[in-house]
Amino acid sequence: MTLRKILFPISSLFFSIAFLAIGYGMILTFVGVYLKELQVSNTVIGIINASFFLGAVSSSIFSQKIISTVGHIRSFAAFASIMVVSFLLHSVFFNEILWAFLRLISGFSFFGLLIILESWLNEKSSEKDRGKILAIYTIIFYLSTAIGQLFLNIDEHFKQAIFTIGSVLVLFSVVIIALTKIKEPKLAEFEKYSVPKIFSIVPLATVSSFIGGFFVGGFFTMVPVYILMQGQSIEVVSYFMLITLIGGLISQWPIGLLSDKYGRRKLIAFSAFFSAVISILFIVFNLDEQTLYILGFLLGFSIFSVYPLAVARANDVVDENKDIVEISRALLFAYGIGSFISPLLIGFGLSYMPQFLFSCFGILGLFLCFYSLSKKRIADDDLSTFVNMPVASGAELPELDPRQDEHTPTP
Repeated sequence: MTLRKILFPISSLFFSIAFLAIGYGMILTFVGVYLKELQVSNTVIGIINASFFLGAVSSSIFSQKIISTVGHIRSFAAFASIMVVSFLLHSVFFNEILWAFLRLISGFSFFGLLIILESWLNEKSSEKDRGKILAIYTIIFYLSTAIGQLFLNIDEHFKQAIFTIGSVLVLFSVVIIALTKIKEPKLAEFEKYSVPKIFSIVPLATVSSFIGGFFVGGFFTMVPVYILMQGQSIEVVSYFMLITLIGGLISQWPIGLLSDKYGRRKLIAFSAFFSAVISILFIVFNLDEQTLYILGFLLGFSIFSVYPLAVARANDVVDENKDIVEISRALLFAYGIGSFISPLLIGFGLSYMPQFLFSCFGILGLFLCFYSLSKKRIADDDLSTFVNMPVASGAELPELDPRQDEHTPTP
């Protein structure tokens, strides 16, 4: 089957994902920038931004029940409507507690929408086509999130309009989904896995997922604040975020090829060490625009590869009697917890030490490097194939991972 025949029936899903990802990238970055301009303390900025990821983690637990009860299209409309309401309320007036609550329900709704879209993609993909569809999903999500960063350059007098633009983007995705003829899939009930249990099965994958989430959560929410603290403009923040995301997208393929050849343990150690080195350079260098952009590209190349490598490591380690889909969901949960803790810790630390953000990144990178090298090497014959993953994903993504077909539990 040609790529055109594969993509045409699900093109509406990819258009919807693109609109959502543009709004996701735009608003997630803008909130921290806007709050910094209002001279809100870094601690409060961290709390407000962390609320988004708390909503994301909650969505992975509770939204499946809503979707299964009322159906995909109705759930999509409901979650999207809640997002639009939250975006518009952001633009009405500012209150720290209100904004934290709005970010929480935005995160819950957004990741509920991802679960719906990913389950649809999985429904329309065969075992042979899953890898291609996931790769296209990854490219679209990265590029759309990167495009969203350009909206930070909107004229100073129309800053509040960003929330309106975000609402319009979400509504476009609703129109596309409301007119789709794709059959609604059935969501299987999620098996509950505890993080301690998963840690006992795949310790390196669990730790890597948590630290990968910490990196990515800190990048989207607090790195823009850090750059503004260095005296740079919002325009510089916008291009820095875009370049870093492009670096993250480009990294997926060489990192994947190298990890298939040399193993996940070494590549996790390399990516973690590289992240630590780049973080140190952020601290010691004079951060002019050109230096920021170069370091940003290199940072994206390292931090966005940690989580996909973690999932690949889990696929290498588990045997056919383990349910890799549920293990992958648990790793995604650990990733979400890391994303939630990151802005809380970094926001608090930035209030006392300007270099706290990249100090955290550097320490965690070095820790993960040595921790990875301390773990057992997996034989070459037992390595799975690396799979590229989007910068944000819902709890249904593991079902779309083509490697899950290799791990069907035996009765």
